[in-house]
Amino acid sequence: MRRSRRRTVGLVLGAGGILGSAWTTGMLAALAPRLDRSLGDLDLVVGTSAGSILGAALRCGMTVDELLAHQHGDHVADAVPDAAVLERESGDGLPPIPRPWIGSPRLLATALTRPGTVDPVVAASGLLPAGRGRMGSLIGMVAGLQTRAGVTTDGWVPGPPLWIAAVDYDSGQRVVFGRDGAPPSTVGEAVLASCSIPGWFTPQVIDGRRYVDGAVSSSTSVALLARPGAPALDEVYVLAPMASHVADRPRDPLAVAERAMRRVLTRWLDAEVAELRATGAQVTVLTPGPADLAAMGGNLMNPRRRDRVLETSLETSVAALSAPASAA
Repeated sequence: MRRSRRRTVGLVLGAGGILGSAWTTGMLAALAPRLDRSLGDLDLVVGTSAGSILGAALRCGMTVDELLAHQHGDHVADAVPDAAVLERESGDGLPPIPRPWIGSPRLLATALTRPGTVDPVVAASGLLPAGRGRMGSLIGMVAGLQTRAGVTTDGWVPGPPLWIAAVDYDSGQRVVFGRDGAPPSTVGEAVLASCSIPGWFTPQVIDGRRYVDGAVSSSTSVALLARPGAPALDEVYVLAPMASHVADRPRDPLAVAERAMRRVLTRWLDAEVAELRATGAQVTVLTPGPADLAAMGGNLMNPRRRDRVLETSLETSVAALSAPASAA
């Protein structure tokens, strides 16, 4: 009797700062029981910015229960800094005072002298002031977690692919660490690069090149799965904390501005997802709903809302996964 082929499954974890990470963790807790294997064993994991931290943690053997405990502020392992430590390094909700010069004159020069080679949004990030923040604990955290899964000769994690998206801050091109042909990097270096928000954090230097947050190019990087070099996947779950298909109506000016940007990011996400669906993959897109947005407020880097966002996500995620409109 011929055995049926196991369906290939990918997981895309998008950007979203401290609160996006909390929401994603709640959604992962709802998603995990629905799959036929652990999240860390899926056929491809793609992480961008905050999603890169969670993706690396899963690939290194961290369980969803451990992710939940970490979000609750519990001590998980000696290698993993407590959430409060990471939040302090993130600026406790506000960026450190930036340096008094623009972040990337070379990126702007590239955009001006080579029209069409740099996305306008990416080019605009070069105008932001040079950030001062540093998150050194992340590299140590990932290195410590890698002792569970092992380390390949090139510093990566063994097993199915882990892709981490960042942007070269001088050329403006997206770089996907962990993919064939990508620059050599450790997982920790790649995570730090993917999380280096322009104007907030100092760019991560890897082999002489400066890298910043992958969300500068795309909040999820989901279109990568529709491009040459991506493995064929039957199913893809896209967790996008910075998009929303059903929004709330906040009154706070900061939240109003955040929702306006969120609407733009949602349109961009939908375009990328349509590209992936055109390949024949079944794509389930999960985004925060009105209750989640109310818990988040207008600043995704505000750690004081983390517990509320996590608890709300744990309540809303099961229903969100059951919504028939989430898959097509």
